[in-house]
Amino acid sequence: MERTGKVLLIYTGGTIGMGKSPNTRALEPLDFNHLIKLLPEFKYIKTDIDVYQFASPIDSSDMNPELWAQLVRIITKRYTQYDGFVILHGTDTMAYTASALSFMLENLTKPVILTGSQLPIGQLRTDGKENLLTSIELASICHDDGTPMVPEVCIYFNGHLLRGNRSTKQNADGFNAFDSFNYPHLCDAGVNFNFNDHAILKPDYSKPMVPHTTMNCNVIVFSLFPGIQENIVKHVLEDSELRGIIMRSYGSGNAPHYGWITKILKEASSRGVTIVNISQCVSGTVEMSRYEAGYQLKDAGVISGIDSTVEAAVTKLMSLQARYSDYHIIRKYMSCSIAGEITV
Repeated sequence: MERTGKVLLIYTGGTIGMGKSPNTRALEPLDFNHLIKLLPEFKYIKTDIDVYQFASPIDSSDMNPELWAQLVRIITKRYTQYDGFVILHGTDTMAYTASALSFMLENLTKPVILTGSQLPIGQLRTDGKENLLTSIELASICHDDGTPMVPEVCIYFNGHLLRGNRSTKQNADGFNAFDSFNYPHLCDAGVNFNFNDHAILKPDYSKPMVPHTTMNCNVIVFSLFPGIQENIVKHVLEDSELRGIIMRSYGSGNAPHYGWITKILKEASSRGVTIVNISQCVSGTVEMSRYEAGYQLKDAGVISGIDSTVEAAVTKLMSLQARYSDYHIIRKYMSCSIAGEITV
């Protein structure tokens, strides 16, 4: 595989590139090119680095499918020019973006690593410097045959490289902000890089990367809870535009023994709505045949999300709905691993 010796750094916004306003003292986006000049460590990186900066850096709370499509177009246009891509991104929706890109960049053969920080890179105790420098190194490192060590969408944070569509933000203010509870780390970065080779995706390098830029967002995510009300759920789930439901159930996929829940879900399923059952637990898997409460969901046409995160389930469903009009195909692929997002 031909190497270019270059990595593209894409700055979307987020805490890592912020500074304090001299007027309000609140954090605001800064020119990231200026910040890079303040990092003398960059001269020790062996790969060349180009920077692409969003015209208007965004708070990650404002991330949306149009911006995911913009990232896909940026990477696709420059795909042959770089060995890997590092995306600087706010932490709040980083796991959603990483999950979405894993489905939108079909047959990805190069590293796309998302990172950020809990403190701006210009502050004394920032975690941004290590996260940024290590992400660039991981995006450029390769095997002896020239193929990349991690040819997939990842999140790097606090010494851990995680599969993007297995990751969840676990801590709002700690440096150990992300983890992948149902999947091992792809690499742990200490004094040395300790790669977990058997856990890393092996793409088909003979096939081209296929970009997808559309999402169908007619999806709802809702959690079951004691006291959930029929009239509210019914109002939402009977919407004629609704095509997909991510239902966060109890434990291993259980729901209350309320007849109305089964009835509403069965009616939605029968009109072509794809209903995916994932657990509210951060670790473990959905097994709807384990308890009677799960059986009733299965009978209503609900399919198992297995050990999917909510971020992966919702972005996968949005991606599949944009590609296929036949809900049978969508349900089939929701039960398959198409980018390493579930354990089957």
